[in-house]
Amino acid sequence: MKNISLFICFFFTVALIAQDKPLNVIVFGAHPDDCDQDAGGTSILFAQMGHHVKFVALTNGDAGHQDMGGGELAKIRIAEAAEAGKRFGVEYTVLDNHDGELMPTLANRLKVIREIRKWDADLVIAPRPNDYHPDHRYTGVLVQDAAYMVIVPNVAPEVPPLQKNPVFMYSEDRFQKPSPFEPDVAVIIDAVFDQKIYAMAAHASQFFEWLPWTSGNLDKVPKEEKARLEFLANSRSFTPNEITRTSLKKWYGENAALNARHAEGFEICEYGKQPTDEELLKLFPMLKK
Repeated sequence: MKNISLFICFFFTVALIAQDKPLNVIVFGAHPDDCDQDAGGTSILFAQMGHHVKFVALTNGDAGHQDMGGGELAKIRIAEAAEAGKRFGVEYTVLDNHDGELMPTLANRLKVIREIRKWDADLVIAPRPNDYHPDHRYTGVLVQDAAYMVIVPNVAPEVPPLQKNPVFMYSEDRFQKPSPFEPDVAVIIDAVFDQKIYAMAAHASQFFEWLPWTSGNLDKVPKEEKARLEFLANSRSFTPNEITRTSLKKWYGENAALNARHAEGFEICEYGKQPTDEELLKLFPMLKK
């Protein structure tokens, strides 16, 4: 009887430890700053709850500037990503592929597989493979192509395969063709929106130089830090659309959904594990009604 009691106690202890085990979340983007925009607020919430988040940029961003490029720019963007990682509370990796030249090759697929395996990912987030930028599209393709292969032992055998297939999800976009984005999960990020903006501001070469230049607004960028943060917040503040609010109502209830000012949506990719709502609640523990 004593042995049975000890076994039951051990069983529930193991179950509790397993339940409380931190999640491993990995977010892929084409360039340093993409992960920040797509899942930055949700990642802050994960990190605040003690979960492990890693951002991976598949290119080094060495073409994204009007006045410089190549190795000089790559060094700046890698340093900016490292600072952003500190502000988000995540690990940040930048792979050495040229900006504007990313292709869905076998070599790049293997890089993605290795990153997912080494992180022992429970949740993988990446852009959909339809976007205005070829690097964004091919990031989506590469992560899709890795979705099954991460559990295949004879692919990239130098890194042990995952024992279970992660859940793969797309980050939100506003593109309509060939099909619009449909969020299975939406996360309210109002409480951490300012921190997200502060962390994104670490990518100064992008948000205060390159992107304003491409839009013809470089002369409107403030010089003082507080004003810059307000400038960035205004340019990155998107009211949740109707389909996002529908998802928010499911997870938070109608009142919270209607009052949410900032949210990040995620759509389940068909190629990874297909989670139930109960499993989604475990993968996104910040969701609450």
